[in-house]
Formats: sequence, structure tokens, C-alpha cells
Amino acid sequence: MKIVYGVHGYGRGHSMRARAVLPALTSRHDVLLLAGGDAYEALSPDYPVTRIPILRFQYRRPGRISVRRTLGDNAGTLADLGLRRGAMRDVIERIRAFNADVVISDSEVFTNRAAACLRAPRISFDHFGVLVYCHLPLGAIDQLRAAGQAAVYRLLMGTPQRVVVSSFFDAAPKRPGVRVIGPVIRPEARALRPSDGEHLLAYFSIGEKEFDSRVEQALRQTGIPVRVYGAPRTGTDGNLTFKPIANRPFLEDFASCRAILGTTGNQLLSEALHFGKPVLGLPIDCLEQRVNAAAVERLGIGWSRRREDLSSDLIRSFLERTPRFRERLKGGARDGEREAIEAIEAFAVELTGSRGRSPGSPESGCRSGVTAAEVIETRELQEKQRDVRFRHEAALAAPSQEAL
Repeated sequence: MKIVYGVHGYGRGHSMRARAVLPALTSRHDVLLLAGGDAYEALSPDYPVTRIPILRFQYRRPGRISVRRTLGDNAGTLADLGLRRGAMRDVIERIRAFNADVVISDSEVFTNRAAACLRAPRISFDHFGVLVYCHLPLGAIDQLRAAGQAAVYRLLMGTPQRVVVSSFFDAAPKRPGVRVIGPVIRPEARALRPSDGEHLLAYFSIGEKEFDSRVEQALRQTGIPVRVYGAPRTGTDGNLTFKPIANRPFLEDFASCRAILGTTGNQLLSEALHFGKPVLGLPIDCLEQRVNAAAVERLGIGWSRRREDLSSDLIRSFLERTPRFRERLKGGARDGEREAIEAIEAFAVELTGSRGRSPGSPESGCRSGVTAAEVIETRELQEKQRDVRFRHEAALAAPSQEAL
């Protein structure tokens, strides 16, 4: 089957989820991967990726999203989306040239809109869908916020025919065609065996906005070793070791840490559950992260606190309680990777039939403008993807050095 997979490029959680399912998908299907920003940087070393623009958030102060600045910064990109010009036209033509049977989108707006334009079957695969397609225990105010954010999400993404929601906590779907699966863990994390070290791991997805003087002072005054990822610096300063974002070193520090402190994105919390690490969550000003932080407390695997309340005393108090949190973490996590592949492939067959299909009649305004050069480039990407698949199959056949 020919699958287009679009991955949102703001933050790293989307690409980490993609890394978990791409080995299986690329070994069994032809996959055209579209991504920009952080996702492009994370995926392109291992997979052929077509770079596309992304929508970025802008902040008015640490942890606070500025709607006005976000809209202003993304005005050109939003215009391309609405008018089907520029980058949007490029994505439409690439998907058309690839002749996709089905399109998967992890919160990636260009892929979603292009697939709708071409009337190609769509599967949404992300975590944000938990706010849109699932029942959640929200207060009255947050219910209104969730309804507003769901409306914006649908405006940008449209309505996919099938939905796969990856979540570290359970949630009941609101309608048929929605499947909630467990945490999806990337292969590099699954290969590591967790241990109990002395260091605290601190992670900030947007360090220049989240790692402020209050946070630094609180970490420094604990006196315990802290390995900090996402801050806008590197090197060791007292008990703080600042490290650049890197896949393997981060996972090794994660697997061996005492506990984790940081923002409350679903993918980070999923890996905390996988490694059995207590969480001191500092959600940013985002309903999705607040919902995740509330689930951390509901599951009894850590605390959620406001950044303004962070102090060395609070961190020490949290660490004193980590044995209790570890007891709640002993159950581990569901195998979301297996569930994800099963759900995606089952939905793809439902939508296209076992042999796949070509896109239906495109909407007006989606007439073909593809050039011969673009067709050749897309075919070259397919050849690279097949090479990746063959290497993956060879690696599976060979004994794993890490397993030994």
C-alpha cells in the first residue's frame, strides 16, 4: 500500500511517535514522509523526508501562548493553506504524484488539507485528538476551552475518516471510527533497560521560553545533580549539567534518572511511564498539557505544579515521595506501538480495500499542475524509502548487538 505520512514539526513529540511506527510501516508499505521543523531534523538522518513548512506558536511570556503573535507569525502560511497556493500547492502535487492510497497525519495541517482536496482517505494519528474525539473529566471552563480548541483543530485539519489517538491515559471515544491506544514508544527507548541513578532529569521543549531564572534557581538550590535538556546553553555549572538535545544521550539519561521534571507533553509522559520514572510536571499554558498533568496526578505517578510555585523545597518534597510514585508505576504501559500499527493498517484496509486505491475525484482547485521533475523527485524518494526498508529487514535478520 502507498501511504503518505505527514508529521507536525513543532516540538519533538510528534517525530518521536513517528519513529516508533515507521520501522514497521516502511517495511511493509511504500511511505512518503512529509515533515518540517523539529520533525524534519529528527527524522531525516534515518528516513527520506520531504521538507514542508510548519505552524509555530509564539509566546508573550514564559509558558504563555500569544494568539495575536502566533497568528501574525503564521499569516503567510495560513494564506497558502486557505488559497491553495505556494507550499500548499506543492504538497498537493507531491501527494498526487505519489498516487497515495491513504494519508496519515500527526497534527500536520498541510497533509490533512491536501488529502481532503484530493479526496484521499485520511487517518489522524496524534494525541491532540483526545481533546477532540474523546470524553474527558474536565471542569466547566475547560470544557468550553476544549470545545473552542476542537473547533480550531477541525477548521485546520478537517474531519478524517478514521482517528487513532495515542495516550498514556485511557479515554473513551465519542464516536465510532476512533481508537484510543496506549503509549507509543520509539525503538531506541524500548531497547534500553531502566536503572535508578542519582540525577534528576529536567526537560524543556522550548527552553528559551520555559527555562527561566526561577526554574534555574530552584534546581541549583537542591544541591542534587541535574541533567538539563532544552535550555539555551551547554556545559556544567555546579550541580547543573546542560546538554544539547540528542536522541540517544537523552534516552540514556532518562532511563537512568531518579525522576523527571519538565513540561507535560504526551510523548515525554509516555516514556516516563515506560521507564517507570516519577514525574514533576510543569505544564505550559496549553489545555492539552494541563489535561496530561491532571492525568499524572490522577494516576498517582507524580505531581503537577505551576512554574511560579517551583522551589528547591518543593523539588525535595517531591523526591521524598518518589518511592510511592514508583509503586504506581510498576504496572508499566500498554504496547502502544503494536496497537498503533494494527489500528492504522486495519483502518487503511477499511478505507481502501486490501489492495489499496487511487484518490477519488479531486475538488475543484486541485487540478493537476505536477511537473515531470516533481514526478521524478517523488520516485527517487520512493527508491530511497525502499532502501531504508531493505536495511531495516537486514537489521532484523541479524543478531542485535544491544540485545547481547
